Amino acid sequence: MAKVQITQIRSIIKRPKNQKATIAALGLGKINKTVEKENTPQLQGMINKVSHLVKVQDV
Repeated sequence: MAKVQITQIRSIIKRPKNQKATIAALGLGKINKTVEKENTPQLQGMINKVSHLVKVQDV
């Protein structure tokens, strides 16, 4: 599977609980933190939910 690099670019302050939980499940939590994950349909759904808070790049 392809890998994607996910970087948090915006704060989760004043965001709904489900968006905060999604950011935590992605392994993020601080601005400019980056994680590398396998690109799966489940991960794509999580990214779509918080797309305004993260930047995604193919690796």
